[in-house]
Amino acid sequence: MVTALSSYLNSLIKADRGEGYDGIVRVAIGGYYGTGTLLYNGKAILTAAHLFEGVSQSTATIYFDTVSGTKSIAGRYSVIPSYDSADGNNDLALVWLDENAPVAAERYTLYRESDEVSQNFTMVGYGTPGSGNYGVDEHYTGEYLRLMTSNRFDADAAELKALLGQTMAWNPTNQTQLLADFDNGTNLRDALGSFLGEHDVGLGTLEGLIAPGDSGGPAFIDGKVAGVASYTSSLETFASHPDTDDITNSTFGEIAAWQRVSYYQQWIDQSMRAHYLNAPTQPSEVQKSVVEGDSGLSYAYFLVQFTGTRTDADDWVSVEYTTLSGTALAGVDFIATSGELILYPDENYAVIPVEIIGDTVDELNETFSLEIYNPIGGSFGEGIVKLTAIRTIVDDDGF
Repeated sequence: MVTALSSYLNSLIKADRGEGYDGIVRVAIGGYYGTGTLLYNGKAILTAAHLFEGVSQSTATIYFDTVSGTKSIAGRYSVIPSYDSADGNNDLALVWLDENAPVAAERYTLYRESDEVSQNFTMVGYGTPGSGNYGVDEHYTGEYLRLMTSNRFDADAAELKALLGQTMAWNPTNQTQLLADFDNGTNLRDALGSFLGEHDVGLGTLEGLIAPGDSGGPAFIDGKVAGVASYTSSLETFASHPDTDDITNSTFGEIAAWQRVSYYQQWIDQSMRAHYLNAPTQPSEVQKSVVEGDSGLSYAYFLVQFTGTRTDADDWVSVEYTTLSGTALAGVDFIATSGELILYPDENYAVIPVEIIGDTVDELNETFSLEIYNPIGGSFGEGIVKLTAIRTIVDDDGF
């Protein structure tokens, strides 16, 4: 991760263990590595498709760096079928872990709104460090660093293509790629200000840009994954030369692109649902209790079913949800989760998985609950604003 005015050794940009980014991982395959994000089910890593381009092996190694230590887990990857390497389109992949992620690793939800442009974001990754003046430090041989910097989404990549034409050699699909430039506080290096009139001279010492190794890393808005790091570029026109050195090496004046997660949320959600083991598909299959186990993580499932009629067959139906502690405590007996569940066209049900934490402590059976609320595209019935379901964690340690 290249930073603007401060050294990469500055504690302000280090995403140390226990600071909320322990679910950001290093993805290693074929002698190369990138970055990924642990999603809300605890077994899927969202990353970039180009990490797996030309790789013959079917598995990657995921490295977690948490307050509990460093742990590696193997996983199989799947690339979005529409991936287009030539134009940087649909540059997304998911890695399915062979076991659940460490309890100490944060799980992240998706940013589902379409208002990303002009918003500030935080990027996190394991990329090669450097500086805005000189770019990537090609001689860096130190430990892998998980760094965080900030920037602002300035434009949609297709908008820039429409303006620059053949000056921009690739063809981004409309509404799928978010752009940010690397500003140093001057108009001279304000690339998208020069090209698009989107003038913004940066966020000061915390401004940064992605570098090799950051590919697949997240861009967070409000703590949710809004973008997936894809590529950088150095562009110039007859009138504008914003890049510091005219080399694509993550210096001031360059631009970078992130895949727009809100555009791809249906593929992400439905891919994850297809990988849930023994998930219920109808109310009669719902298990209202789950055996705790002695170690590791298992799932308790909550089934959300829509029985109404959509005004339009293409409408999305959604609810928000959150878990609540009871005698079972979040972080001790289960992993708390919250977010938005969307039923896409031709979908009338989906499950919400909650991870159960196994242990060998003799204790009573314990309960927790999940609430769903704020239905969009349907209702719970007249006067009903939320629904609550309870699950029992059955102790198997001989209390």
